[in-house]
Order: sequence, then C-alpha cells, then structure tokens
Amino acid sequence: MYTEKSVRELEKLFTTSLQDGLKEDVAKVRLLENGENRILEGKRKPVLQLFFEQLCDPLIYILMAAIVVSLFLKEAGDACIIGAVILLNACMGVIQEGKARRAIEALKKLTSPKAIVVRDGREQEIDSAFLVPGDIVLLDSGRQVPADIRLTETVNLRIEEAALTGESLPSEKNDTALTEKVKNPGDRKNMAYMTTMVTCGRGRGVVTATGMDTEIGRIAGLIEEKGAELTPLQKRLSDLGKILSIGAVMLCLLLFLVAVVQKRNIGEMLLTAISLAVAAVPEGLPAIVTIVMALSVSRMVKAGTIIRKLPSVETLGAVNVVCSDKTGTLTQNRMTVKKCYLDGRIVDAGDITGKGHEYFLESCVLCNDADLEERIGDPTEISLLAYADGYGYDRKAYGQKYRRVAERAFDSERKRMTTVQEREGSLVAYCKGAADGILLRCSRQYRNGRELPFSEREKKEVMKAAEKMAGEALRVLAFAMKTEGKTGSQEELLSEENLTFLGLTGMIDPPREGVREAVQSFRRAGVNTVMITGDHVDTALAIARELSIADVRSQCMTGDEIAALSEGEWEDRVEEIRVFARVSPEHKVRIVEALRKKGRIVAMTGDGINDAPSLKAADVGIAMGKEGTDVARNAADMVLTDDNFTTIEKAMREGRGIYENIRKTILFLLSSNFGEIMTMLAAVLAGFLPPLKASHILWVNLITDSLPALALGADENDTEELMGQPPRKSRESLFAQGGLSCMLCYGVVIGSISLLAFLTVPYRELLVRGLPVSIDNIRKMLMVTSVLNKAQTHAFTVLGMSQLMHAIGMRDVNKSLFRMNHRNNPYMLVSFVVGILLQVLVTEIPYFVELFGTSRLTLEEWGLLLLLSSMPLVVHELLVLSARLSGVQEFQKPGQGKKEKEQGREKREYA
Repeated sequence: MYTEKSVRELEKLFTTSLQDGLKEDVAKVRLLENGENRILEGKRKPVLQLFFEQLCDPLIYILMAAIVVSLFLKEAGDACIIGAVILLNACMGVIQEGKARRAIEALKKLTSPKAIVVRDGREQEIDSAFLVPGDIVLLDSGRQVPADIRLTETVNLRIEEAALTGESLPSEKNDTALTEKVKNPGDRKNMAYMTTMVTCGRGRGVVTATGMDTEIGRIAGLIEEKGAELTPLQKRLSDLGKILSIGAVMLCLLLFLVAVVQKRNIGEMLLTAISLAVAAVPEGLPAIVTIVMALSVSRMVKAGTIIRKLPSVETLGAVNVVCSDKTGTLTQNRMTVKKCYLDGRIVDAGDITGKGHEYFLESCVLCNDADLEERIGDPTEISLLAYADGYGYDRKAYGQKYRRVAERAFDSERKRMTTVQEREGSLVAYCKGAADGILLRCSRQYRNGRELPFSEREKKEVMKAAEKMAGEALRVLAFAMKTEGKTGSQEELLSEENLTFLGLTGMIDPPREGVREAVQSFRRAGVNTVMITGDHVDTALAIARELSIADVRSQCMTGDEIAALSEGEWEDRVEEIRVFARVSPEHKVRIVEALRKKGRIVAMTGDGINDAPSLKAADVGIAMGKEGTDVARNAADMVLTDDNFTTIEKAMREGRGIYENIRKTILFLLSSNFGEIMTMLAAVLAGFLPPLKASHILWVNLITDSLPALALGADENDTEELMGQPPRKSRESLFAQGGLSCMLCYGVVIGSISLLAFLTVPYRELLVRGLPVSIDNIRKMLMVTSVLNKAQTHAFTVLGMSQLMHAIGMRDVNKSLFRMNHRNNPYMLVSFVVGILLQVLVTEIPYFVELFGTSRLTLEEWGLLLLLSSMPLVVHELLVLSARLSGVQEFQKPGQGKKEKEQGREKREYA
C-alpha cells in the first residue's frame, strides 16, 4: 500500500522524479503498458443474442407451443396475437438489458478531461486519459482529481469525497506516510482519488493508479461483475410457467389414455387434448403483467419517481428493509448552523436577534473564503455565510466595505484561520477555528454587547458548552477578534494572541424535511430503515436519533467492526444494526447481500459513486435525480426526481397496489382457465362429446384474457389498508394467503355452470321427445349435430360471460359488490360491455355463426344463460357474507397473516 511509503520510497518505486517528473519517452512506454486512464467498457453482447436470451423462459415456451397449436387449428389470428406478445416481451427485455453498461459509461464521463503534470522538468496540461503511474500531478482549488494520487506535498489541501466515501465534510489531506495499513478510503489522508474535487488549498503527488486500477475503476468492476437477478414476481411467474408446462403435458397424456380406454377417435381426442393444453395456459399473462407495470409507471412519475426497470415496481411493494445512504439522501448534503453559544448560553441558531452580536456575525462573513451565490468553497464556510446572510450580513457588501489586507490561512496543525480587515481607517482581525485552540488565546470576551475580562472558570464553561454541542454531533467552531487599538501592526493582529472571544457555532448536515415521518410510516408498514454511510459513527448516530432510526450506540457498527467479524457472526448480527458508519463500497454490497440472505427484500437508496455497486446489488436500487451522480442513476432501478426520501413511501404504496393488482389478475386468469379445463375434462371423462371447440376456447381467452385482465391491473386499491399490513414474504407463492382456494373455488363454479349449460340442451330435448333422461340417452342425443351445436353454443356463451362477471368480483374478493366504487374503474365497465357484445357477435351474426359453428339463441335462452353466468357473483356475495359473519376474511391481502399474532410479530420484527 502506497500510503505507508515515504516520499523517497515512492520516487524509487515509480522510477520518477518528484521535482522533474517522468520523461516523455518513459511516459509513452508506460501508456502502452497500462492503457489509457479511462473506465473500460465490458464486452458487449450482440443484440440478436440479447433477444434470444429473453426467449429462454418456460412460459414463453408454452406460448410458442400455443402458436403451433393455433396454426394447426387454422387460427392464424390467434397465432399472430400470441407471437406479438412474445416479441413485445423480448424487445422490452433487450431495452432493459443495458443498465450495467450505462453505469460504466457514466463512470467514464466523470473522469477529468485535463490534468496538470510535470514532465521533463516543466509543467504542462494534458488530457487526463494520457496519465500514467509515476506522473507528478499538481492539484489546486476547483480541480477534479484526474487519477489516484499519493500526495507528496500539501498546503491547506481539502478534497470533497462525499460521492466516494459518503463523508459530508471535505477531507483534510496531508503528505505524511501512515504507520499502518488503512482499508477505508476516507481514512487515507495522504491519498487523492479519481473524480473527487479539490475544495481549497493545493497539492502535489505521484499517480499510483489509472483507469480500472483506481478506486473508482474498482467500483466500476463491481458494477459490471454483479449479474442481474430475478425479482420475486419474476421467480413466481417462472415457477408458475414450469407448473403449467408440466400440467399441460400431463393433461394431454390423460386425455390420450381416455381416448384409448373409451375407444374414441385418437386424432379427434389428440386435437381436444391440445386445445385443453392451450386452455391451461393464459397466453396473455406475460403481456398483461408487463402492461400493468407499464401503466403504473405513469402514476409513479406523478409521485416523483422514474422507473428504469419495470419489475422493480412490484418488488418495491415487497420491500421490508430500506437501506439508505445518509449524505444527500437522508440529509441535505448542505452544512447548516443549528446552534450558537452567545452571551454565556447555548441558543438555537435562529433565536438570536443580531443586536449585540454584530462582531460575531461579521466574523462569520469576513473570516471566510467561500462564495455563497455560486456555492463555491468549503461547505462549512458556505453554511456560515448562509447563516449570517439571514441577518443581512452580505459577504460581497462587507468584503467591499472592510477590505482584507492580510490573512493567515487555515492549516491542520493550528486548526485556525485569521484574516485582517481595514475598517474605517483602523485594522481588525477575525479568527475562527477549533474551540480549545481559540480559547487558549483569548484574554477577554464579548458578552451582552460589552467587552469584559475572560476568567478561567468562564473558559471552562465555554468548553463544556462546546463538548455538549459536539456530543450532539455538531461541528463546533469558535470565533474571536482583535483590534488595532491593542496591537498596532498587522503582524501583531496575525499573531493570534490576546484575542476577544465572540462565540461558538455548531453545525451539521441536517435531515431532509419529511424523512422522519417517512421512517415512521415505514415502521408502521413493517419496513425497517437502515442508515449506511461513510461518515463518522457519532455524526451518523446523531442523525439516526433525530430520524428515529436508532437510539443507542449498540445499534451502530463501523466498517472496521464488520471486517473483524467472522461470516457467521456477521450474518447473526446484521439484522440488529440500524446504522453502518465508516463503510466502503464493498461493505455496502456486503450489508445488502447479508440482509438478502436472511430473506429480506432490500431497497437501497443513494446518490454517490460509492453507492452504485450496492444499488445494483439490492432488490430495488433507488437513486437521487437532482443531486445524484450519473453513476448512481444508471446503476439504479428507480430514480427520485425530487430527491425526496419521502417519495419512496409514496412509491412503496404504489408498489403494493401494483402487486395486488397483478396478483388479482393472475388469479382471475388462472381460475378462468381452470374453469375451461374443468368443463372439458369432466365432459370427456363422463363419455360426452367435447362441450367446446378449440376455436371457442381461443375466443373466450381472447375476450377475457385481455380487456378484463387489464382492467383489474389498472384497479385502484385502498393503499392505506395495504400499508397497514406487513410486507409479503420474499418466498411467498402467488397462491398463498387464500389464493389457491380462490382460484379453485371460482374455477369449479365456472366449470360447473358451463357444463350445466351444455347438458341442459340434450336434457330438454329428451323431455320434449318424451324419452327417459339417462346418461346414455344424453350421450346419444349429443350425437345429433343440431343438438351438439346448440349445447356447445350454450356452454361457450356461459363460459365467456361468467368469466366477465367473475372479473368484476375479483376487484375485491373481501368486499360486497354493493360496497365497491365501480365508478373509479371505468375500464372494467367498458371491458364488460365490449366482452358481452363480442360474445353476442359470434352467436347472432351469420358469418361468425358459421365460422365458430354456433347456433343463434332466443331471448329466453339469453336470459337463462345470463342467469347461469351470474353465479360467480352470487358465490362472491355468499363468501363475503360468510366471512363477515365469521369474522375471517375469505382471501387475505398480500403479506396478511391468518393470525393477528403473526401479523404483529412481522410488524415488530425490525422495530
């Protein structure tokens, strides 16, 4: 590690001269050996390969088989529709595939385009891409660090490293060799890292790493290495696809055996078996899920959230841990004066009147090098300017009125800064710095508008006040002044002796507005907030206390403490910790992965370069849109356009509602298709002719698997009710919490009434002809073509209309139809009307009657079939009534346990 090397050892190690730099010919050779100082792109996959990768899914295989079946049945229109669904999913997958690639490209854009180097004994400005290890680089205020550099000379050098380390304040740098190896980049005070920004001072150093070998390059490698993982819903749909695939094959085999046993026409039964296999698969399921999530994106934009990866929408609803970066996410990334010590007491910063504190406010403005308008300079000094500006003390106006004639810059040894101003023909010095150093040099104090002696007892009181403010994680600065009347020369004014104490300020990077309320809302929803930061543990804990994230030090852990734990100890403790401080990018990834191993669904928020790997590792990566870096935004699944942590809570509400809609849609589709299977299977096993033709099944799927399913996907849910429940478990099945019984129940109802409608026709024919009613006579009656067509028309009509009725009840299986607000989902009403009209079309229009082999129906028959078709709604009302009388919900919301005790435990588990 270069941090432990002395300056001379570095010179020897890199075969360079600290004074004259590298020779040009040596630099050219090294450039060939090491490559350009750029973040490299990973190997690109051809678009065709990405496209075919999207087709490697069990559900897609079934849809392809459905295309073959449709073509075999001469249903070219349905084959085209299914093919379009497959192409739509594949194309959207290809678009989303380049996420990690864009993150790498964003990292490359962050590198500084120019660098000042010393080569052949002269300073020159070159493209930073041509820097090589051993180059001597010069740094000054406002310049971006072009590579990883071991500093060999510093003068008041401070570098803003928040985007890399998470520290809210610029790091003071020096050229002193460290005595031991330090892992955390934020603690390597003699190193400057690529893409960080010099806020003040100047420095000189030797390049130790370029390109992918730099700290930022290593992070880029972490982003590239982390492969994409399936979301919980994708896993459930994948499992469902496998189950449906197996079920479809088993169904075909069963019917083939039935055909052999019953000595039926093998070809006819094979066609029936294939039709049933098609019925077993909801062809529109992948498209419906994709469209439902796409529709939600527009609603998320209104809530201040941009979705970069569609599956993350539903995943957000299952999140039970939100890991958040502190600086710039939970806090404003803007130092602010919170408290002052004036006139012998600590007061809130906004409680002073300004009268009697003129010198104190002048010192905030005049002993300062920052620019408030452009917000250039040290964040601490900017906060002092902002504070004084609130009392009418403008930096530019006072700078012109009281011209600076001398100064003594801040340095890490003195920990003070002094400036001398000319004021109305006399000189005055203002000094600010660490409280202990300032107090030692004060002989008088300014209190209640008067200059008074400053006793040792009073100095101890000031130190106690400073310690109290520091205990609240405030950064404390002391202010003092000295007038010409007591000195007589600039040298005496700059000596920093016999000062007059003015007061103290305590500042901190404050929390964002509304974050505390969002954290509390998360807790009520069974979601825990964990702070992950590169800042110091005391500062992090103070913010965590204010936000109700943590209360005591035992809930905090540092990066060094993480490294000291064994893997087993680490996994045992990770769920107990609320604040992780002084952590590196690798630690952040490790924290996220450990929580995921524990079965947690993790959302990670952040805005800096150092957050990118953990954003990618999390189930849902959430980046800041305004203040965040391009790296974080492109590594994330979601971007908050308003940088407001509270927006996550709104997005989570939407996410829970979306999953609820997707689940309702899936159960509706599966129960409807199960009804089709029950109709066909029961009839065939009983020895009857098939009650439905293949074209009938495809038509019903067309009118019920499209508009009604989409209407369910666009339904409005009671988000307050959903947020009152704990998150669903990561391994929870789509059929959990009553989903399977719901699907089976309504499937049986739909199948039963469709079969009943089918058998009603031969039954009535037997009565009309005066023949005895028996199973054998019903079989014979169905051999008559006109009777079979009429019976199939009845079954076909009831099957289609009952599924349309079923869709209405599926909006909320726990609520009566008469208590639902049907006006807030006009899509459902439209889909119902359109579905009924389409069903009428195939039974009443001559061309379609011939095409589908149906029979025209009388008004009496329509009335009977509508009555039968309404049975799913009748069953719905009976189940709701029964549940209300028994006090148990028939169908639980996602994450809703069957017992209140389990529900309470889930809510408290992370509290």
